[in-house]
Amino acid sequence: MPGEGPGGFEGRAAFGGFGPGRPMGGPFGHGFGGHGGRRGGPHGRRGGRARRGDVRASLLALLKERPMHGYEMIAEIAERTNGAWRPSPGSIYPNLQLLEEEGLITAEEVGGKRLVSLTERGRAEAEAGPAEPWAEAGREVDWEAVQEVGQALVAVEQAVQQVMRTGTEAQRAKGLAVLTEARKKLYLVLAEDD
Repeated sequence: MPGEGPGGFEGRAAFGGFGPGRPMGGPFGHGFGGHGGRRGGPHGRRGGRARRGDVRASLLALLKERPMHGYEMIAEIAERTNGAWRPSPGSIYPNLQLLEEEGLITAEEVGGKRLVSLTERGRAEAEAGPAEPWAEAGREVDWEAVQEVGQALVAVEQAVQQVMRTGTEAQRAKGLAVLTEARKKLYLVLAEDD
């Protein structure tokens, strides 16, 4: 695999031993953001991004099970989310570097790869964290609901255009007030208990 040959990881000066040697936009690259998250779409199109913090928590959770190397962790997350999220090396390796600097993991050369293990402090933090932080990213998208919302938005947009084109000034003002009120009510939905 790239960056995991007999000579160890490429770019060791940049990441203290972790990750492919390419510019990452700062000392820790993308940091904690789950860069590279993916979600399956109705036509196989993929996109999306994991929540901030998922990468770090996922690495710790995986390492509770056994020592692993970087690409193995990427593959494990992809498998456990059924391909919905496959974090990039640009998000994995800077997080590994940070965890090592914090004394939560150690790494040793085994078979030409850097095998990562939890320290005692790292295990304690992993045990205190979520058991499956990747679960949120692995949830299936309800594409039927997404389609319904899209259709409703199109219908609302058509109504707004008609009011703005043919309505009086007073009617246009009322239409804008309706939209403003709808936005407020949508946010209130999130505040309600189920």
